[in-house]
Amino acid sequence: MTSGAQVAMLADGRRLHMHHGPIDLIVEAFGPTAEVVEAYRQAARAFDGLLQRLVDELDVLRTPIGDVPPFVGGPVARRMVRSVHRHRAVYVTPMAAVAGAVADEVLAAMIEGRVLDRAYVNDGGDIAIHLESGHRFDVGLVSDVDAPALYGAAAINWAMPVRGIATSGRGGRSLSLGIADSVTVLAADAATADVAATLIANAVDVDSAAITRAPARDVREDTDLGDLPVVVDVGTLTDSEIDAALAAGRMEAGRMRSAGLIEGAVMGLRGRFSAVGGPAVIERRRAG
Repeated sequence: MTSGAQVAMLADGRRLHMHHGPIDLIVEAFGPTAEVVEAYRQAARAFDGLLQRLVDELDVLRTPIGDVPPFVGGPVARRMVRSVHRHRAVYVTPMAAVAGAVADEVLAAMIEGRVLDRAYVNDGGDIAIHLESGHRFDVGLVSDVDAPALYGAAAINWAMPVRGIATSGRGGRSLSLGIADSVTVLAADAATADVAATLIANAVDVDSAAITRAPARDVREDTDLGDLPVVVDVGTLTDSEIDAALAAGRMEAGRMRSAGLIEGAVMGLRGRFSAVGGPAVIERRRAG
């Protein structure tokens, strides 16, 4: 590594950890040992310099997307613009897809020319996956990052049109216009899932005196959301308010699924869950 990126095997000897600034990846591949070793080398080469290439185009990537997609040179930036441009009717910047796009790019480099049964790149919960015929991943779903516990799982097999999983909502690394504890999206790739999860999480909302909002730039100086009102606190919600917020998110997720943008989504708010999509999402608690 020449760029300051850190790459090392984890103690289990199976997974690769790659870290640079705000990017933190867990990588794992399954297959013949020689193929896995070479896949990890390819992933490390792709990671070298990746952050700097994003920083070089940060001003463009923080600008709201318009009808004409902006020109960007980096491969991750191009993935970001491409996935976000599909949602140009609303306020959204390419940064809404950054974590998923990073995962997609590293995965693509890792599997190129390799013979692997399965592989994944997990960028803080936004995950790009590779599956060969006959294989599957079971992905655990967590709603509250402060008190992590599985509430369900996404069962993804090789025949499904899903190669990306992303989660958004209040808390974690992102600001949100909505009140969802979490929204997890299954889509064709991680960048597509990432921006969709962000926008569906924004839609999980309700008019309530229990919700406190503030201009995004007052909450975080480096935000790409400008003066948009982001949620900074949610007090006690009534059952009807929770139901209404989840219904609003379900409507937006349903619209995206009908448009072919996502395969499915599951939303969580205050211990209640609601899903849109097929049987890939297995819920273990009450759903709306």
